[in-house]
Amino acid sequence: MRIHHECIACAINQCQKIVEMSLTDENSRRDAMLFSLKRASELFSKDSIPAVVGGLLFLDLYEFIGNDDPFREYKRLSNEMAEGLVGHFENSDLKTALKLAIAGNVVDFSTGYNPEKLEEDIRRVLDESLLIDHSDELFEMLKRAGTLLYLVDNCGEIYFDRLFIEKLREEFPDLKIIVAGKAGPIINDATVEDLLEAGFGEIAEVISTGSRLPGTPLDYVSEEFLEVFRSADVVIAKGQANFETLSELNDSRIFFLLKAKCPAIAREIGVPLGSLLCLNLYLR
Repeated sequence: MRIHHECIACAINQCQKIVEMSLTDENSRRDAMLFSLKRASELFSKDSIPAVVGGLLFLDLYEFIGNDDPFREYKRLSNEMAEGLVGHFENSDLKTALKLAIAGNVVDFSTGYNPEKLEEDIRRVLDESLLIDHSDELFEMLKRAGTLLYLVDNCGEIYFDRLFIEKLREEFPDLKIIVAGKAGPIINDATVEDLLEAGFGEIAEVISTGSRLPGTPLDYVSEEFLEVFRSADVVIAKGQANFETLSELNDSRIFFLLKAKCPAIAREIGVPLGSLLCLNLYLR
């Protein structure tokens, strides 16, 4: 997916949030925003992938302000809230667990989300239907698959991903499941360290994408990850950034689980804002 007109302002708005979270002095904040604006003008073009140029911009800003993980406390709170909530759904069936994994995708700092609303929002989303639902096709593919690669998105929602993966293991006991996280912190994305702390090492093989950038930009991942990606029989890709970085592949193996939280994503897919999706672009 290439940038839409909202993506530029969205990235700058996120830079402002990063600056305000990290700095208190007004002159320092001003200088950091001027740096962000200049760097954005160098990175963005009509052919840019939002998650890639946004991620590069944020990493440069991290270095400029001297804070390599501005979202540490936000991620901790998101994980704490989700971990306390997920136990209420342990008896869910496979289809409900998939929906919970999508519902968990509401946890996203880039859209200004307050993690204290998590329980309320999860329960409301569970009452909604998936606008596009290719889950039956996903489960049919998994019956024949040897390896599933699961690409996580944000902290907080990873606890619902873990529940879904546990249900997948019960349903498909011979399936090898590999879960990939970021190599280091970027916004509130889940890192390998976050996955291991959340217990993913007990239910799946945990690997790094080899990149800190949001989503899974194949031009920036490690060779080791790329080999795993190419050899997987099925890929589940969580969240908007994974859609942005993988949607142009038109790969029949990839199922996107996400909520269309911004106008650009909703417009790109052709669905109303806020739609819940289990989407395989090859099947549309």
